[in-house]
Amino acid sequence: MSATRKRYMARLVGRIIVFFACLWLCFAQPEQFSILEGMNFFKEFSIFHLLWIVWVCDMVLQIIPMKNKVALGSQKLFENRFRPITERVNYQALRSYIITTTKAAYKVFLLWGALIVALGVLYYTRVIGKIGLFLISVCFYVCDLICVLIWCPFRLIMKNKCCTTCRIFNWDHLMMFSPLVFVGGFYTVSLVLMSLAAWLVWELCVMLYPERFCEMTNVALKCSECTDKLCTQYCQKLR
Repeated sequence: MSATRKRYMARLVGRIIVFFACLWLCFAQPEQFSILEGMNFFKEFSIFHLLWIVWVCDMVLQIIPMKNKVALGSQKLFENRFRPITERVNYQALRSYIITTTKAAYKVFLLWGALIVALGVLYYTRVIGKIGLFLISVCFYVCDLICVLIWCPFRLIMKNKCCTTCRIFNWDHLMMFSPLVFVGGFYTVSLVLMSLAAWLVWELCVMLYPERFCEMTNVALKCSECTDKLCTQYCQKLR
């Protein structure tokens, strides 16, 4: 098991603990969730401030170049992780690849949008409340790493071979926090806006530097050069 995969496994365990802790608070101390209301974020410190800091730091790491510690799939938008091919670039093939993967990506976007609209309907009809939406976001927080380490349903649409080459790798936080768009209050609005910023940086880089996102033009994305080995179950099937 690679060092990167070990780190991600540890993070998955941590996220599962966070989810069950939030679930326990929902029943044992629901008043803790008052931080979701208005500007209560600034009134008193709570355990949710620590969770907010972790989430914000995760998103910051997606919009600044990091050489180590962060998976290549998340950092491939930056020049310092780009290893250009030595032969001449086939721009027609590159353009075709980017168009195909982007079409697939926005199929995912539409499906996820439909899910969020459904959650919005449930919220405004009072089937679920603000705490419920928050718990759904924390559940998505866990599912994010399940997709990376165990099985990803989006691969059925994206057709990507692994997370390293995934077109939507850094969509995770936007998808994770999108249910919070209905909640309001500084806590949730700040997370949604930060996740939107991380998503915009990613999408702008796809348009400006498409060669960084394709293994035909970026040697670092090839299986033979992989050091992260996050998706070993898929890699073994491809060998």
